[in-house]
Amino acid sequence: MQRAVIFDMDGVLTDSEPVINAAAIAGLKEFGVDAKPADFLPFVGAGEDRYIGGVAALYGKEYVTEMKDRVYEIYLEMLPSRIQTFAGVHDLLTALRNNATPLAVASSADRIKVVANLEAIGVDLSWFAIIVTGEDVEHKKPAPDIYLYTARKMALDPAACTVVEDALHGVQAAKAAGMRCVAVAHSFEAHELGKAGADVVHTTIADVSLTDLQVAS
Repeated sequence: MQRAVIFDMDGVLTDSEPVINAAAIAGLKEFGVDAKPADFLPFVGAGEDRYIGGVAALYGKEYVTEMKDRVYEIYLEMLPSRIQTFAGVHDLLTALRNNATPLAVASSADRIKVVANLEAIGVDLSWFAIIVTGEDVEHKKPAPDIYLYTARKMALDPAACTVVEDALHGVQAAKAAGMRCVAVAHSFEAHELGKAGADVVHTTIADVSLTDLQVAS
């Protein structure tokens, strides 16, 4: 059985959570929301509509798509000087490609953000068999839809897929989809990720091996 590896993006391949957090705070401020960084934590991994809209609701504001549009404008302005990749990402992707492992990205973010992030860290989009975004599914993480859709598009059984995640919603989505999940504690504590159902938890993505992903040749 050929096994594929599906990567979440924010907080896994790119250290972008601090950037979207800062952009969301700045963007929402223009709509009368004086948000704090910690306000966004419950919505990490659920897509920007929920990430921004959930915090707007906390402050009694109705979410409108113009909020996300403005946050993305600010985010893309911040991106070139602030985006970083995590140590070990390129090494892991190279090892997987050398192993002929099918790869995919499945992110709850919109495509404009996914493409901008990957290009900013020097990851070639052609390395992935498919890139799935939040715009491709109705129900975002923690619903399993995005991972089931990715497996279907790759013509693979979900049980033949390993997901790499950093967020509690993402871990829950992967396990609900019937997939193996390797979590990295970039955004949440290791014990939280384990409690959410991750099969393996590492401190950073640099610690993830092909054996963890069950793709070692």
